[in-house]
Amino acid sequence: MVHTQNDQLTFDVLHSLRVKGLANNEVLSALSGVSVEDLPAALDPLVEQGLVVRREGRMPGSMLTPAGKTEHLRLLAQDPATTGAAAALQAFYDRFLPINSDFKKVCQRWQMRSEDTPNDHTAPGYDAEVVDQLAQTGEQLRAPLQELAEVLPQFGRYLPRLAAALDRVRAGDNASFARPMYDSYHDIWMELHEDLILSTGRTRGAADEG
Repeated sequence: MVHTQNDQLTFDVLHSLRVKGLANNEVLSALSGVSVEDLPAALDPLVEQGLVVRREGRMPGSMLTPAGKTEHLRLLAQDPATTGAAAALQAFYDRFLPINSDFKKVCQRWQMRSEDTPNDHTAPGYDAEVVDQLAQTGEQLRAPLQELAEVLPQFGRYLPRLAAALDRVRAGDNASFARPMYDSYHDIWMELHEDLILSTGRTRGAADEG
């Protein structure tokens, strides 16, 4: 079982990296709840143990090694917060799937104005309508996600990040809607979905792609 504060910190960091794949310090901090200033102290031992590797260059960040993925699975299976939240996770998953389907449709509308016409973002009225749909879809998620966060607090970290990304989109930063590796709304939503799949012990299936 995960008991000590150090073990819990290790789990939080490994789980966040398993969710994201490659995470820069800002995203890893947002996912794990560990401040950017405290991340080196949390990451350095994991690097030394061969569980985490750091990448530099154009896309810097931290990611799990194969040994890190194995250790994450071991800790996840023993994490009392996750195992104790099994019923809440299942209830949220059932509510999440139809909302996720709506979200995918909104993202499709953001990318394509019709089947053969890409959205070049030269029609402010169209974009504003899609952003409103994004906000409505996010609002559907808020109450069930808040309920889950009361049982498993890590899921509460997604709410302010989604709200901040929506604010950036509304302020004219179109990339904050769906650009990959930009902490965009789509990025954060995908992290939430992956966290849910991992925490419920599922493998991604057709229902998750619906």
